[in-house]
Amino acid sequence: MTRKLRVRQAQTVLPFGVGAVIDVQGESFVAAGIENWPQTKTPVPSERLAARLGVRGFFAAPHTLNDRYDRPDRSGVPYVRFPGWLFCGACRSMVRFLREMEKPGEPPVCASCAAAPRLTPMRFVRICADGHLDDVDWWYWAHSNLAPEQRAACSEAGHPWKADRLSFRVADRASGLEALSVRCGATGAGGRPCRAERDLLDILGPQSGRCSGRNPWQRTKEHSSCGQQVHIVQRTAGNVYYPVVHSALDIPQAAEPPRAERNAADAVLGHDYWTNLIDALGTPRADIFRNLIKEDTEAPDGLIDQLVAEATGEPAQQPAGRPEPERTDLSRDEWYAFDADELPEPTKDFAVRRGSLGLDGESEELWAALDAHIGGVVLADRLREVRALTGFRRHSPNGTLVPADTSGRLRWLPATEVYGEGIVLTLDEQRLTVWENDPRVRAHVRGVRTDLDASFRGDQLAESAGSRLSPRFLLLHTLAHLLIRQLSFDSGYTTASLRERVYGRPEYGQRGLLVYTAAGDAEGTLGGLVRQGEAPHFAETLVRMLEAAAWCSADPLCAEHTGQGFGNLNRAACHACTLLPETSCQTGNTLLDRALVVGSARVPGYFADVLTAGRDYAAATALG
Repeated sequence: MTRKLRVRQAQTVLPFGVGAVIDVQGESFVAAGIENWPQTKTPVPSERLAARLGVRGFFAAPHTLNDRYDRPDRSGVPYVRFPGWLFCGACRSMVRFLREMEKPGEPPVCASCAAAPRLTPMRFVRICADGHLDDVDWWYWAHSNLAPEQRAACSEAGHPWKADRLSFRVADRASGLEALSVRCGATGAGGRPCRAERDLLDILGPQSGRCSGRNPWQRTKEHSSCGQQVHIVQRTAGNVYYPVVHSALDIPQAAEPPRAERNAADAVLGHDYWTNLIDALGTPRADIFRNLIKEDTEAPDGLIDQLVAEATGEPAQQPAGRPEPERTDLSRDEWYAFDADELPEPTKDFAVRRGSLGLDGESEELWAALDAHIGGVVLADRLREVRALTGFRRHSPNGTLVPADTSGRLRWLPATEVYGEGIVLTLDEQRLTVWENDPRVRAHVRGVRTDLDASFRGDQLAESAGSRLSPRFLLLHTLAHLLIRQLSFDSGYTTASLRERVYGRPEYGQRGLLVYTAAGDAEGTLGGLVRQGEAPHFAETLVRMLEAAAWCSADPLCAEHTGQGFGNLNRAACHACTLLPETSCQTGNTLLDRALVVGSARVPGYFADVLTAGRDYAAATALG
């Protein structure tokens, strides 16, 4: 029997990247580290992402030809059979399937049965918080209830890792894990049968034993010392694999400084104390003037240093005692490209154009209110996104990061490039500033910020939300989720086919979001999403989105919630109204609050007056 097991190129990054367990056609494998990848790889250029991650470049898995022209011996990304312990569904015998037993194109079969049925992988594996993965020591499990001297008397005690007399039993008069057991059929003390047996009732969770300190594709000599406690879980459990993926859009270099930087620079240069600062340089008074300018303009230290250097003609220097600046957020340049006064010229990988809601001159209160809350619309006809896998974690999202290159010798990462289209929606800056400065809004977001600071995911989410969570990020992030859910009805794409990028960091002047589709192994999409973003479709989509967001089938429980979701990082957001597939969300379905969009008894919503106008308009229409 010859079979072909295929993994698409995009799947080698997510969801079946390095360290992931994949089930295919009744067999189970784990993806090996990139040090085992073949030499024939496909380069994936992305200078911005490479600089952010500190690597020289990216490579994608070799392209797989179609079935007609494919070669069975063509090199590809290696996957190792795991778990190594298999069992026969007919005779229930267990087999430790070694690499030298593999036959190309042939699945493992039972040698003890005449019909040679396929062997099935065992359901349970061992993991630890340091990112290691290994088989369960089934021989030890079967003998774990015996005294040490009785275990030592078993004839297979010297080579338990390849014991060939174990069997995986199923009891007729029990249910659940208690019905499953592992029995040893080797010879025990005095030549009598060993008959050691233990059921799997207590197998899940932390167990005694020593971690192997490696992953299945690594050789024994590549193991590391590991003092973590091992945990036995099902091989398809969610905590077996937490990939760490970074992505960036391919955008052209802007010829002029970003609008936000120009506005901040103009504010600094026009400040009353700017000349005083220049005159007082080198004296203690300079810090006083500098702090006054910084407080009034909210300009970052780096911009003030640059302007001072330009005014004095000397290179900017990092003052002693000032902390190093944060690494630039990848979304910063993307936002500047979408928010530029003159949009970048179209390229083969980036083509955007300015759109509108088509509501200019509308006298109806509903449409006029909606138009006043929206800053603008940009339609992206062509986008290129590069997604790179830096590593993975096991057991918990805050576990030890295992790099994709487990050898530690390579300076590149696995990546894939995808093409798509999208809609950029920006909010009105003046209205947004007034709304987020409302004391009720700030007090409401302060509670979410407290939960975020107490969560172990705080550092992970800081890259998207910024070092200090702002009300506009929560608003824009929730708005992106609601918009994706509505577009799935209006444009025909499923929610899992759409993704978000939230631009909600006030220090960069961000006030928008991008909803886009980027499908792997395809040259873009058919334009349906951009078509939905054109006038008059998009204005109607936004109104329907707000109407749907105003009510949830879980209300009033959902609307009045003071903390739900992972780590209580959500407020009014549940599966019935706001949550998306996690592949669509850049923060893992956290930092969401529908009340900030539509309003509640405790906090005013940014679009609350639009909803009120819509209800009045509907009532007037119904009454004739």
